[in-house]
Amino acid sequence: MSGATLAEGILAAHAGLDSVVPGQIVVAGVDLAIAQDGTGPLAIQQIEELGVGALKAPRCVFFIDHAAPAPRSELANAQRTIRAFCAASGATLSDVEMGVCHQRVAESYARPGDVVIGADSHTCMAGALGAFATGMGSTDVAVGMTSGRTWLRVPETFRIEVKGSLAEGVEAKDLMLTLIGILGADGATYKALEFGGPGIDALPMAGRLTLSNMAVEAGAKAGIMPSDATTRAFLAGYGREGDWRPLAAAPDAAYERRVALDASSVVPMVARPHTVDNTAPAAELKGIKVDQVLIGTCTNGRLEDLRSAARLLRGRHRAPHTRLIVTPASQAVARAAAAEGLFDVFWDAGAVVTNPGCGACVGIHEGILADGEVCLSTANRNFHGRMGNPAASIYLGSPATAAATAVAGEITDPRKHL
Repeated sequence: MSGATLAEGILAAHAGLDSVVPGQIVVAGVDLAIAQDGTGPLAIQQIEELGVGALKAPRCVFFIDHAAPAPRSELANAQRTIRAFCAASGATLSDVEMGVCHQRVAESYARPGDVVIGADSHTCMAGALGAFATGMGSTDVAVGMTSGRTWLRVPETFRIEVKGSLAEGVEAKDLMLTLIGILGADGATYKALEFGGPGIDALPMAGRLTLSNMAVEAGAKAGIMPSDATTRAFLAGYGREGDWRPLAAAPDAAYERRVALDASSVVPMVARPHTVDNTAPAAELKGIKVDQVLIGTCTNGRLEDLRSAARLLRGRHRAPHTRLIVTPASQAVARAAAAEGLFDVFWDAGAVVTNPGCGACVGIHEGILADGEVCLSTANRNFHGRMGNPAASIYLGSPATAAATAVAGEITDPRKHL
């Protein structure tokens, strides 16, 4: 019998089994369960209907990030429900000032080897730390919080083998859009994407988080990275080196499919409306005018992403007809960016810098589009209505592409500005 993939090894350990195989149903212990202000009230309602006592999952965290602060009374009421539940149950609250749940999970909660479940599809981002992290419905997360366990079908694993290094002006977002273009939006449905190879070994944690975040955009159940020295350094940066442990797939692990990518051949990519797998090189889309650019979100709102954008924006100004919104992914990111003077660069370029949170990305506030408008966003989704208006169009790109586009007023390959 072959050795275990990362997903198989983690699930076997949490199910108390020596080994598991793809397709097997397991009941696994949960290390961390999360919900946010859109899904949290539903989870709380289910917990109350179950009539259980104390929450049994070791760590339960509720994040108020999608509407932070609340733009409407019904959302304020939902957030009050979450605050009251956390106070009564002992669950952890991450309130409106702290930032997006997925970034906060990476900064403060997820550990290599954990099983993480969340009532949000991009919970898979924690896989960059070597966790089996996956999104579920609010009811499933409620059961995980109350029982400390969840049932899962062990996924088949695609091995994404990356060699080479990204060229100047090309970022992890471009690599992931290239992969999604190859796999398709449903090409990895309920699979675990296991990233590895020298290209991943050399990739900073910010880029790894972007790859794992968007695994679900190919339909994947999880997007997992090995836990290595880069993981250790990231955790140490947040005072959590004690949470680190090395983790890797067995050398003889069996994979359903192997996909080889050469990072050095990747070019700046853009996902066109209205699906993430509708990809094309940014250079081929030159001339498409853009009304708004959004830089940030859980996908590309880290300090490294803001540095990348600031590098192209420094000394330049947004095009007169193009609005520019910058949203840090967390308070920690915002503080670091402000300390480096990045906010001054953004303000000088004509940007609006918003509170850390989901805001414009999910179309609740802070950047809803008008009818017929076009946005280039560093987010992970460009579906109809994603930014609050189904009559608008969304393109997706990297922070560098977004910054270059804001300056030019049309979709632009960032390499021409470097």
